[in-house]
Amino acid sequence: MSWIAKHLVQNEFITQINGNSITIKREDKLHPIISGNKFRKLKYNFAHYKQINARGVATFGGAYSNHLAAVAAAGKKVGMPTIGFVRGEELEKKERNPTLAFCESEGMSLYFLNREAYRKKEAASTVQEIVIENQYALLAEGGTNSLAIKGCEEILLPEDKGFDCVAVAVGTGGTFMGLLNTCFPQQHLLGFDVVKDQKVTEWITQEAGVHKNFTLLDVPDAGSYGNATDELIHFINAFYSQHKILLDPLYTGKLLFGIFALIKNNQWRWGKNILIIHTGGIQGIEGFNIRQKQKGKPCIIH
Repeated sequence: MSWIAKHLVQNEFITQINGNSITIKREDKLHPIISGNKFRKLKYNFAHYKQINARGVATFGGAYSNHLAAVAAAGKKVGMPTIGFVRGEELEKKERNPTLAFCESEGMSLYFLNREAYRKKEAASTVQEIVIENQYALLAEGGTNSLAIKGCEEILLPEDKGFDCVAVAVGTGGTFMGLLNTCFPQQHLLGFDVVKDQKVTEWITQEAGVHKNFTLLDVPDAGSYGNATDELIHFINAFYSQHKILLDPLYTGKLLFGIFALIKNNQWRWGKNILIIHTGGIQGIEGFNIRQKQKGKPCIIH
């Protein structure tokens, strides 16, 4: 399983704003397809599936899911069939968007669930029937479980000790928990909640226990999950033009947008030396731009 080799990720200093130093850990460079936190989350899960001789892997995701794309690619890499349960039965007869087309090109079989069945996830009768019939291992949406957290615990390295603050976007919470388990004692972990799932917030708070050195924040004026304001797109494009680092509009783009806004508005209070985790997600930009064009909205330039 060559893609599960050890990789070194470079920290890239970006700029200083109002005396605050901004550095990005380029997790997006981990793998050309299975990048960022998806690489981290799938690393030990797929090793486990191979060890137990699982016949395949089934998982969940939306129409533009980074997770589905990563699982499809990982399955192909290790020679393991995959199934993707996709939110939205109306998508079955529509032309495939770039993400779903990629999943199928990697050999993933797609099953389109209505909203009610998708909310039930593993408990949905359709899901149970397909998984049992194929005897596949079932991986949660976003890939978050104990093995995913173990993989995300490898993001921070000894040379990261000098940073005052580590910042990351929060979706299903697995990456955040891995970082929380390995942050150095003097560091503050800052999570920008881009999904705004109350269950995830409650789970993180419960699991963190007495660990007080973290904060969860919303990202204002950037758009709801799956969407982006024009201001956010202009920020992403300006950032790419200046620093030649591409940001996805759902996670890391909103993370940096929020951090820059807090610093410029003199609301930043988590230390001067900031390490930002780039969690990948670049594959979704093509599909995102198609939707933007359909709405007559600005696109991400790359």
